[in-house]
Amino acid sequence: MAGLTAPAEILVDSWGVPHIYAASTRDAFAAQGFNAARDRLWQIDTWRRRGLGLLSEVFGADYVPWDRAARLFLFRGDMHAEWLAYSAETKLIASAFTAGINAYIRRTRDDPSLLPAEFRELGYEPAFWAPEDVARIRSHGLFQNVAQEVARARVLRDFGPDAEELRRRRQPATDLVIPDGLDLSVIPDDVLQTYLLATAPVPFPVGPAAAAGTEPSAAAGDSSAAGAGSNNWVLAGTRTATGRPLLANDPHRTVSVPSLRYMAHLSAPGFNVIGAGEPALPGISIGHNGHIAFGFTVFSVDQEDLYVYQTCPGAPLDYRYAGRWEPMRVIRELIPVRDGPAVEVELAFTRHGPVIRADAERHTAFAVRAAWLEPGMAPYLGSIDYMRATSWEQFSAAMNRWGAPGENQVYADTGGTIAWKAAGLTPIRPNWDGTLPVPGDGRYEWAGFYDMDQLPEEVNPGRGWIATANEMNLPAGFPPERKIGYDWPAPYRRQRINEVLGARTGLSAADLVALQEDFLSIPARQIVGGLAGVTFTDPAASAAAELLRDWDCVLAADSAAAALFQVWYRRHLRPGLLRQALARVLPPGQVGPALAALLPAEDLTGDARIDLQLLAALRQQSGNGAAGSLAAVLEPTLRAAMADLTTLLGQDRSQWAWGRLHRAHLVHPVAGLLRDATRSQVTVGPLPRGGSSDTVGATTYLPDFTQNSGASFRVVIDVGAWDNSLAMNSPGQSGDPASPHFADLFPAWAAGGAIPLLYSRERIEAVTERRIVLVPA
Repeated sequence: MAGLTAPAEILVDSWGVPHIYAASTRDAFAAQGFNAARDRLWQIDTWRRRGLGLLSEVFGADYVPWDRAARLFLFRGDMHAEWLAYSAETKLIASAFTAGINAYIRRTRDDPSLLPAEFRELGYEPAFWAPEDVARIRSHGLFQNVAQEVARARVLRDFGPDAEELRRRRQPATDLVIPDGLDLSVIPDDVLQTYLLATAPVPFPVGPAAAAGTEPSAAAGDSSAAGAGSNNWVLAGTRTATGRPLLANDPHRTVSVPSLRYMAHLSAPGFNVIGAGEPALPGISIGHNGHIAFGFTVFSVDQEDLYVYQTCPGAPLDYRYAGRWEPMRVIRELIPVRDGPAVEVELAFTRHGPVIRADAERHTAFAVRAAWLEPGMAPYLGSIDYMRATSWEQFSAAMNRWGAPGENQVYADTGGTIAWKAAGLTPIRPNWDGTLPVPGDGRYEWAGFYDMDQLPEEVNPGRGWIATANEMNLPAGFPPERKIGYDWPAPYRRQRINEVLGARTGLSAADLVALQEDFLSIPARQIVGGLAGVTFTDPAASAAAELLRDWDCVLAADSAAAALFQVWYRRHLRPGLLRQALARVLPPGQVGPALAALLPAEDLTGDARIDLQLLAALRQQSGNGAAGSLAAVLEPTLRAAMADLTTLLGQDRSQWAWGRLHRAHLVHPVAGLLRDATRSQVTVGPLPRGGSSDTVGATTYLPDFTQNSGASFRVVIDVGAWDNSLAMNSPGQSGDPASPHFADLFPAWAAGGAIPLLYSRERIEAVTERRIVLVPA
């Protein structure tokens, strides 16, 4: 391999985890790049093509809209300033990593049999990388909150504030104020189409692989926020069986094949880090380095704004700003197209960011301002700065250079310290709160960014543990004028974690693995509890209520009551509650359209806080003498759910089980383009799953109940006794369909299992199944 200064080794263990040993950190990252290409070549090549706007080059002219959108959201600033915004060695590391990728690609040029099946069957070769590719691509992160701004604006525009209060909770509580000068009527329904093309999973043709009702997995480098979240917690030694801290993390993203995450171990003199990251990026973002352990969940920093402009009649590339017409910056680029001529596209930018929509007839344009387009904001690249930290002080200092996404970073070290730090580049909005779009005429400008010291943290709390689960966790007394964000997921996963950890001591790593797959639903417990004392005249509703009243509210895969509850709650009760609530605030003709806006067909996650509030109000009305108001919603929806479940699972109720509906079935993104034999090879599952979006073991699902999001990667780290750490990565470590590690972990993952995450050379050598030796060319 060219570029190495000394020989390096990659020891692949029984579970497909590569342990890289090199003579220098630069060589370790070069070997990491080589190995990432060896195991995930099609995935990382597609990630690069998607991010740089080069899909059309290999997939044809149909992908020009995606390529144009991606190019709008590339980092286009000065690369010198970009590299300086990270750790001092980031450019060196990115250069070594991409050199390693390129070294493997050169091997495939010499020996095409090394190419994974996707390249051979689709007839193209992987491209070579430049170091800046790692930093310029930004659209693979998780970002807040331009989609919520637009959803909120549309509901306000069409149905008013009472309907919006039924759509989503805002925390901390804040009144909706339409910014002065904003005309909601000019915002088109498709205003975010280009933004979504740049940031949502890329669709590929669907073939017979999806015949079972599944959808293809997200394309490599998925950035979908649907159902996205995470759990993490860290326990002090006073709470554990060994007296050592434990750290657990299970980031929730789209479950896919290949997996979004990749586990690796990099060892060189003075550097020894293990854990997981994304395969196209250097380093490790979740794991440990023999001194400290670290993990993250999404912290809902509002890093985006939609700006609405008045454009000049007759000159649509000029927009009104500060009382004058200001020209947009226009860039024209050629997009190469397979089997056709290159297509020229026009990219327009205002002072705030890329223009995603324009309407010359209405003299309007719309642009997104995103903190993640600032220097130093390539998602997850900031982890390079904390991989070498050996103390809380060093780790906390590294958070000053963590940009995107916003994260709850948890920490533990061998000295016994546990901590949490919220991190992410957070805009200061001096005269608005970011909940709605704003005019782009100069009245609504960011006033810089909050210093990281202004975001919350906690160190060694007296209770002996810290947990985050994407809930609104700004501490009591947090300054209200410091506007961080208002769109936070519901708190039920965190509440369940609190219940389990509580005052318990003597917890083991195995206990935390079990908690990561805990399927008790707090919303189910509250909803089912509301059935007490309610009588039903309909036999089917009575039978349903009886089944639910005897249930422990655990959404186990083998539970009939869990199947009934999920079908009832998501398909019938929730729409029924919202329809009834909307009927109280809207004319009859608007109820149906408003319900569709509040409850789109693809959204089966919802916000249970609103449903529980509506149920509580109905119970209070019934208690105040409004007889039947609660039963009037519960009875017809229970009856409909029983009929629905009978259609789905049959008449024999002894065969009902949540896992018969709710399954993990992973379909490769380009399965529909592959040969039959390969298509079968890259389709994984189905296997039954428990849980829902409301459980700690989060398993968000599609309308056909197939799991589409959750913890594909899980880890529990035994701080100080590192070889006792446990992990899991679905469906396997490799993205090469020919590898034995392509889907070997899928059954254990679906069953809530774990594998050893070994750290010491002696233990690793004992389970090494393949040894790759790299020598300088």
